Amino acid sequence: MKKFFFLLIPFAAMLIFASYSGAASVSVITKDTLKNWVDKGEVTILDARQGRDWSSSEFKIVDAHRADPGQFMAWKDKYLKNQKLVLYCA
Repeated sequence: MKKFFFLLIPFAAMLIFASYSGAASVSVITKDTLKNWVDKGEVTILDARQGRDWSSSEFKIVDAHRADPGQFMAWKDKYLKNQKLVLYCA
C-alpha cells in the first residue's frame, strides 16, 4: 500500500502541473518588443506585484499602472477587452 501512495503522489503532481500549464495562453515577450509597443503607444503596462513587494520596490516601470491582483474585480473593467495589456511582477 505504501508503494502505491509513493507512486500516486508524483503522478498526481504531474497531472496538476499539466492542467495549470495549459490552462491559459500567456505569451512571453522580449524587452525590445515591449519597448517597441510602448514607443508606439500600443500597450498598457500593469504592475501586478502585491502589497509590500510593490510599495517597497525602488524599481518600477515608468507609466505602469498599479494592478493589485487581490483587487482584480475592482479594476478588470477599467481596460478595454481589445486593449493590449502587459502584466509584470518581480
